[in-house]
Amino acid sequence: MEFVATETAGQARRPYELGKRLEQMDRSRAAILRAARSQLEEQGYRRMTMASLATESGVTRQTIHNLFGTKTAVLEALFDAIALDAGMEGMRDAMTQSSADTMLERYVQVFARFWASHRILLRRVHGIAAIDPELGAVLQARNQRRLSAANRIVARFGVRERAAQKASALAALTSFEFFDALGGDSLNDEQAIAQILDLARKLLTQA
Repeated sequence: MEFVATETAGQARRPYELGKRLEQMDRSRAAILRAARSQLEEQGYRRMTMASLATESGVTRQTIHNLFGTKTAVLEALFDAIALDAGMEGMRDAMTQSSADTMLERYVQVFARFWASHRILLRRVHGIAAIDPELGAVLQARNQRRLSAANRIVARFGVRERAAQKASALAALTSFEFFDALGGDSLNDEQAIAQILDLARKLLTQA
């Protein structure tokens, strides 16, 4: 009986200890991503290193390697976290709309509100990406996802002529650069969204 009691206590400890380790990993991950965002905003991608992230987040470089693997993966995780925080998961709902016009409207809104919610950081990131090939490649991969969604919308509108060009134009209309430029023309975010949507509708419905 004493053996059974001891074994049961050990079994209870194991899930508890596993839970504590997972909780610690979550805290470490969050601290690393906070450090990555801070360093990206303040000093740029090239000066952000595993060593600088470890120092600022209070973890070891090995922990960063274990959780992410590479600096690029840290950046990908940061962008994923920002996207989740800004409602980018709404894109899944946008792409399942039965109405082509509603799909387009949701697509424009999701991206524009994402750009608006982190405008300063994204302005900084896009500026660095223009001169840093590694960061540029990360952003290009994400831009490709937006283009893929644009292709689906063009197809839903039944566009046959110049479909690829129209999809590229739609992706450009919903890019951060275009949204940020509209903000520079003294439009508020909702006005910018309305203007982008108007241009997108004309693009897809006019010959």
